[in-house]
Amino acid sequence: MSNEQKNLVNEEQEFNQLIQERRQKFFDLQAAGKDPFDVYKVERTHTSKEVKENYEELEGKEVTVAGRLMSKRVHGKAGFSDIHDRYGKLQLYIKINDVGEEKLKEYKTFDIGDWVSIKGTVFKTKTGEVSVHILDFQLIGKSLKPLPEKWHGLKDPDLRYRQRYVDLIINQDVRDTFMKRTAIIRSIREFLDNRGYLEVETPVLSPIAGGAAAKPFNTHHNALNIDMYLRIATELYLKRLIVGGFEKVYEMGKNFRNEGISVRHNPEFTMIELYEAFADYNDMMEITENMMAYVCEKVLGTTKVMYEETEIDFTPPWRRVTMVDAVKEYAGIDYNAIKDDEEARAIAKEKHLEFKKNLSECTKGDVLIALFEEFCETKLIQPTFVLDYPVENSPLTKKKRGNEAFTERFEGFIYGREVCNAYSELNDPIVQKERFVQQLKERELGDDEAYMMDDDFINSLEIGMPPTGGLGIGIDRMTMFLTNSASIRDVILFPTMKPMNNQ
Repeated sequence: MSNEQKNLVNEEQEFNQLIQERRQKFFDLQAAGKDPFDVYKVERTHTSKEVKENYEELEGKEVTVAGRLMSKRVHGKAGFSDIHDRYGKLQLYIKINDVGEEKLKEYKTFDIGDWVSIKGTVFKTKTGEVSVHILDFQLIGKSLKPLPEKWHGLKDPDLRYRQRYVDLIINQDVRDTFMKRTAIIRSIREFLDNRGYLEVETPVLSPIAGGAAAKPFNTHHNALNIDMYLRIATELYLKRLIVGGFEKVYEMGKNFRNEGISVRHNPEFTMIELYEAFADYNDMMEITENMMAYVCEKVLGTTKVMYEETEIDFTPPWRRVTMVDAVKEYAGIDYNAIKDDEEARAIAKEKHLEFKKNLSECTKGDVLIALFEEFCETKLIQPTFVLDYPVENSPLTKKKRGNEAFTERFEGFIYGREVCNAYSELNDPIVQKERFVQQLKERELGDDEAYMMDDDFINSLEIGMPPTGGLGIGIDRMTMFLTNSASIRDVILFPTMKPMNNQ
């Protein structure tokens, strides 16, 4: 056995010994009638934040605080310790003269990770740290396992995601990230509510997976005896509400796509989609850049943020470039000079582009999209709107005014990543049905992410939908940029993971 293996075995044995010791302490507490799990409520008067922020008012006064014991330096007749609550750390001071010998002895038996409530007076130490002088205390929750910061657990990066509760205990920056995420979501709602948008809820289970090109999760409804899908987008239901007369609507919630997992993708993710009657994709650009800037200011106090080693400037207006111009700039190919589909396919073959269907079935528009994805996306570092996508891959979008080969669609890119998608929404039911039929043909040609036919949505358009602008933004990716997080798993509390016993 190597020295490294011996060390791991020794660590495991020591870890298990600590667990046994903690369990014995718990059994002893039960036997003494002090079961910490019999505590039902704590009358906390102040949080750590409130104690620190209101020191001038609270100095010398009695408070009750509560939190998890995270350090303990109690030797002899006195000592310091720290508890953590939602807002951070608060230092405690205990002295035998104030609590008595038996209580001090009891306090010394507490383990790092235990939950305690503390009654005491507020004071400042000689070093100027606001603290609480303990007069009484109670164990309100026992930690039966040691926190893993000193053990093998946190050496495995996956543990941070699998046991997020431990990650949140150990890492203040992780707590800060998720508090910022909440603030980001709150600010988005505030921005849209102030503009007169109505927040709504639409079905998560649907008989049709529509509104996006993606693979759905499917299930079966026993009572109705029908197959159903977890939604991949909220678009088609929200447009029905526009038909119904709700002129400005949005929904923020989970979507589900049965696709790969990476630093940018999680099968379960959060999106916001919004739709506004009488608007077009130009209005959606204005909303996007101003909403992002508003959120940055509210959450971070600035519209310029550091992501990895790059400063990203969210200040409006963002750069606007057509897909054709982007391909010309970054790939050196003039799309307008390509005569026909056959010439486009030759370029695709020369550039070794990949498609979901046979190259012989690809059009000029298909090749343009592939060229953009291959040569342009990674170059778009600062916030950029890429405009006017080919009609081939935008089945829910109005055609471009003055050029019917394209649509009034844009995607927003930051740091080479797509963060939003928006249209001047197609509201012609006849054209929409033709587009769906074409999508069905794409599915037959091998594109299993192509759109399904949605007859009820067509029926809603036949009732009549006004000109409408629509927008979808990935909340997780947005949060990554505003918290300088490298992986989408760092901004999702409980990301999708393969179970340990299946690895």
